Amino acid sequence: MCVWVLVTGCTVVPPAVFRHQSVQTPFFTLAAWQKDTDSVHPVKFYIEGDGAAFTRWGQPGKNPTPRGTLVRRMAYGDESPNVVYLARPCQYVSDPACRPRDWTTARFSDRAVESTATAIRTLARGRPVILIGYSGGAQLAGLVAVLHPELDVRQLVTVAGNLDHRTWTREKGFVPLNESLSLTDYQKVYADIPQIHYIAQNDRIILPRWTYQFVQDAETIHLVPGASHDTGFTEIFPKIWALGR
Repeated sequence: MCVWVLVTGCTVVPPAVFRHQSVQTPFFTLAAWQKDTDSVHPVKFYIEGDGAAFTRWGQPGKNPTPRGTLVRRMAYGDESPNVVYLARPCQYVSDPACRPRDWTTARFSDRAVESTATAIRTLARGRPVILIGYSGGAQLAGLVAVLHPELDVRQLVTVAGNLDHRTWTREKGFVPLNESLSLTDYQKVYADIPQIHYIAQNDRIILPRWTYQFVQDAETIHLVPGASHDTGFTEIFPKIWALGR
């Protein structure tokens, strides 16, 4: 089922057990939908991708709220006791703090990282966490994990993850994200975090070889046959859902 939301676009309706949260942070208000039914198990955070950051003509979008449903379908189908679908800064909200730079060149800025870390800390309430990041959400999840070890990240999962945005912008001819932090500066710390990476065989947005170049342990990388950047991942959902139960 699909409904139209206030900001714009069509969204997957969350199950009734998920409650909408507007999480206030020092920089942004982040939108989240949370299922919290157990005080002991880890909290699983599904972190959204970049959304509609740019128009098809290469101009900054007016609203980065995602139109795709992949991350929401993963989150809302997860029967683990504690699950959060976490939007990126400026998605699903009308936040006066937001400017186009916040979803373009500064999408992985220290403000974005600190805001996401604050939201995770607020919603986890001291419990260990599992971070699942899609596309650009994988970069943000990684930066949160390496810069905030107090969050006790037990597992980091990426799906079509953009782990090296410098290579991505250079090889694709995109505008560099020169106001953003980069995981390439924290590779040694990142390598110590338990991690799983799912890459798409037919991904033309995040090329599989970039993940192999960045990740130091190829055994953590799993190629999904026939998948593209945002389709064909349904077969891996049960593997992600089983984590932390």
